[in-house]
Amino acid sequence: MTSKTDNDLFLKDIWYFAGLSCELKPEKLLSKKMATLPIVFGRTKSGAVFALKDICPHRGIPLSYGKLLENGHLECCYHGWQFTPEGQCATIPSLTKDQPFDLSKIKVQTYPIREELGLLWVFLGDPLKSETVSLPELPLPLPSKPQLSLSMVFPCSLDHAIIGLMDPAHGPFIHQSWFWRSARSIHEKTKAFCPTALGFQMIRHKPSTNARAYKILGGSPETEITFSLPGIRVESIRFGRHHICGITTITPQDDTHSLITHTLFWTLPWLTLFKPLITFFARTFLRQDLLAVQRQQEGLQSNPSLLLIKDADTQALWYFKIKKAYAEAASRQEPFKNPLKKTILKWRS
Repeated sequence: MTSKTDNDLFLKDIWYFAGLSCELKPEKLLSKKMATLPIVFGRTKSGAVFALKDICPHRGIPLSYGKLLENGHLECCYHGWQFTPEGQCATIPSLTKDQPFDLSKIKVQTYPIREELGLLWVFLGDPLKSETVSLPELPLPLPSKPQLSLSMVFPCSLDHAIIGLMDPAHGPFIHQSWFWRSARSIHEKTKAFCPTALGFQMIRHKPSTNARAYKILGGSPETEITFSLPGIRVESIRFGRHHICGITTITPQDDTHSLITHTLFWTLPWLTLFKPLITFFARTFLRQDLLAVQRQQEGLQSNPSLLLIKDADTQALWYFKIKKAYAEAASRQEPFKNPLKKTILKWRS
């Protein structure tokens, strides 16, 4: 089966991962591009977070070059226009007292934003729908913030980044290492999957015997992997009363660049001692994937048709199916209905 990615289609009316809470310092501004949209983030003196379109409606300069004032207003650096965190224009310094002007007519677009467990989420689409769409479900309990986080920009579209993220067959080749897997470790695997609210889940099971890193946890660990639109992979590993949770998010910057962020939570106190080693392993994995994506771009320059087959590629085919279904439901103003069914998948990796 062939499939071409649709670089121009970013899902709307859904929550996107925007970054870490620690990135937003009080009374500081942070600019990011998400799905081609310029967005400025801020945290007021009281700790409240907000997200606005990063363009001043006066002369078009990015608002992120301005500053947050004591009163919580964002002041544009060009002419000093001030905007509230809700996007309402509050002050135009150049106006004189005898020049009547209705400031209420000037607003900057706002984006619904939520902050949970040290993570920031932004809703792209109709703000009125943000209350009806849930954030991705995370396995609880988790610490109040991630113990580790790494980010890299991949030079590829959202679709290519996602199907690379969920591809189990590349592991023994791209991630060959003494602490993980080798080409000789390939064997047949059988996994049970079920649909979820916004994606699908590899049902809880014992980790593969060819994943050496799991052995250091001891006991009988079990793992569960969930993918959710628009690009969120959550791996939950439980062993006894302890828990490790890895959240990998893909946030599109534009048609050809995607931000991959990997955050880790854990409940084992002793694991913190190995944080430098865990960081090394995680960074190694990301760099290996980055190199593969960089090489892939050489072949994609001619815009070829891509061959996806029903083995380990089935999850990639599922992604395109649910993405299309979500976009169609949104365009019809209807609730999303997951078209996937509970099933068993087999592949070798």
